[in-house]
Amino acid sequence: MIVIKLKPSAGIKRISGIISLIEKSGYTPHLSKSGNSTQIGVIGDESDIMKILSLDKLKKNAEITKTSKPFKLASREYQRADSIIKIGKTSIGGRNIVLMAGPCAVENYELTLAIARLVKKSGADILRGGAFKPRTSPYSFQGLKEEGLKILARVREQTGLPVITEVISPSDVALVGRYADILQIGARNMQNYALLEEIGRTRKPVLLKRGMMSTLEELLMSAEYILSQGNPNVMLCERGIRTFEKYTRNTLDISAVPLLKQVSHLPVIVDPSHGTGVKSLIPAVSKAALAAGADGLLIEVHTNPEKALSDGFQSLNPKEFGQLTRELTAIARAVDRKI
Repeated sequence: MIVIKLKPSAGIKRISGIISLIEKSGYTPHLSKSGNSTQIGVIGDESDIMKILSLDKLKKNAEITKTSKPFKLASREYQRADSIIKIGKTSIGGRNIVLMAGPCAVENYELTLAIARLVKKSGADILRGGAFKPRTSPYSFQGLKEEGLKILARVREQTGLPVITEVISPSDVALVGRYADILQIGARNMQNYALLEEIGRTRKPVLLKRGMMSTLEELLMSAEYILSQGNPNVMLCERGIRTFEKYTRNTLDISAVPLLKQVSHLPVIVDPSHGTGVKSLIPAVSKAALAAGADGLLIEVHTNPEKALSDGFQSLNPKEFGQLTRELTAIARAVDRKI
C-alpha cells in the first residue's frame, strides 16, 4: 500500500483533487484523519500507483511512503496517531479507558435493566449483553435473539448507556445494527470473512475478538477485512487463547496489548471474563490489562451469577464490580489515563 501523508498546508481542495486522481485511475482511496494529520492510503500495484502519483505534483504538500506490513490500514505506518472512536458522548482510545459491563446473555427486561443501572452507578460506560449466543453445545441457551435486542434498546432508553452485542451472521448485521451501538464479532467468527465484509460496509463501531487459536497477525488481517470495506471504527479485543493450561478457561495474552498498540493505531479492549473464566482472577487481570495499555475492559456482571443462564461462573456481582472500578481508577491515574 502507498500512504500519502498530507501536510497541514494541503487544503480541502488539494485533498479532493488527489482523491479524484486516485479514483479516476481505478483505485480506491482510504482517507484517515487524526488531529491535524491527514493520510490517504491506496492499495494495489505499487509501481503503477507511484507512476500515477508522479504525474501530480505532490511533494510540496505530501510525503509518500510504502507500508511493509501485510495489514495495511490497521498499521501504524498508515496512521501514526491512535484512532479514537466516538459512541455518543463516550470516546474509546486516546487517554480514555472505557468499561463495558453487563450480563453474558440478555434474560429478560427487568433483570437487564437492574444490572444496567447498577453497573452505570459503578462507572460503566457501555452496557454489554448477548441477544444471539453461539454456544459450544446446541442444547445450551442460545439467546433471545430479536426480543433480546429490543430489551437492550429499551434499557438504553432508560439508562442512557450505549449497547454492545454480538452479531453472528451476515444476514443479521442490518437487524442487530438497528438496535446496537457497537457490533461485536465473537472469537468463533473472527475469520468469518463474509460477516467481516458485511460489517465493513456499515459505519457501525465494531469490537473484533481474537480467535481462540489465532495469532495477532491473523487478528489484524481480520480487522483489515472490515477496514478495507470502508468502516474505520474497529476495536481489537484480546479475550484469551487456548493453551495446555487447565486451571483457566483460556490463557489471556497480556503481551498482546502493548504489542498491538505498537503495530496498530486501533483501540485495544481486554475481556478478562472469557480470558480467565475464573471470577476471582478478573480483578488482577483487569488491573494488569490497564497497566499494559488497554483502552478498555469488557466484563460480565450479573446480580445472581449462580443462576445466570450463561457463564455465571465468570461473572462478577454488582458489588464486586463496584469495588473493582474503584481500584481500576487508581491504576488509570498511575498510567496517566482516566476512567
